[in-house]
Amino acid sequence: MAHDSFAVSDEVLEAFEQEHDVEVEIRLAGDAGTMLNSAILAKGAPLADVLYGVDNTYLSRALAEAIFEPYESPALAVIPDEFELDPAHGALPVDWGDVCINYEIAYFEDNDLPVPGSLEDLLQPEYAGLLTVQNPATSSPGLAFLLATIGHFGTDGYLDYWAGLVENEVSVVNDWETAYYTEFSRWGGPDPLVVSYGSSPPFEVIFAEEPIDSPPTGVITAGGTCFRQIEFAGILAGTENRELAEAWIDYMLSVPFQEDIPLNMFVFPVNPDAELQAEFVEYLAIPENPVRLDPSEIADNRAAWLQAWTETVLR
Repeated sequence: MAHDSFAVSDEVLEAFEQEHDVEVEIRLAGDAGTMLNSAILAKGAPLADVLYGVDNTYLSRALAEAIFEPYESPALAVIPDEFELDPAHGALPVDWGDVCINYEIAYFEDNDLPVPGSLEDLLQPEYAGLLTVQNPATSSPGLAFLLATIGHFGTDGYLDYWAGLVENEVSVVNDWETAYYTEFSRWGGPDPLVVSYGSSPPFEVIFAEEPIDSPPTGVITAGGTCFRQIEFAGILAGTENRELAEAWIDYMLSVPFQEDIPLNMFVFPVNPDAELQAEFVEYLAIPENPVRLDPSEIADNRAAWLQAWTETVLR
């Protein structure tokens, strides 16, 4: 079971199926928050054998609910320690990326408007009604962006910042797909600013209907504007296919699968032996100082932060 942004090449999937003489069924279950809720509700009678897509913003909740069976994959030997946030190895890191604000380049050029250079800039009147974000209660990018504002403004200042965004007519939607493909002006929507990923511009070039030389979108990467996200996979407790589940986890961390990740999900592999494709690297935007919060701090405060955000933004 995975969130809706999961994708793998047919040949990579088929290689595993042929090696193990099985058919892999991939069940897409909405955004990461919705997917995790489904997994928790089905605890003890899991809807799948493996869950992929819980990130470091939701990790503590998944671990507290004990939905995973520990598995210390041999493949972890080459994975950098910075990505391994679960000492019990229930959740194993698969990929990472930066959640940042993306913008449509042409909009700002056509309107002779400078691209915002900071989170504070988004409160200026010239950017009123131009930004779409995701609801952090239902979307992992949305929660990541909320955490970016908490890391930047502190727990005493982030709500004032969000109140300012509301006053400046920020739009809130439930998931990344709606934000990017419905609300973002690049795809016909009204807003030229959207919360997405630092790796979104390569997607725009590689999958353009007509060949283009440079991406039509850019990324705001100033200090404090992005959040470093890590995604995990784990064996769901109660699986009846433990041996195959272990094999699938091992495969997700192997070089063939890891090298397939960038051009399918536009995030980075955690396996340092996986090579990045040139077309992926060329148009990346990697922030020098992304916001990072300790998972234990997120665990202790997430519910309160979300409640306070909801009361400030949605009521």
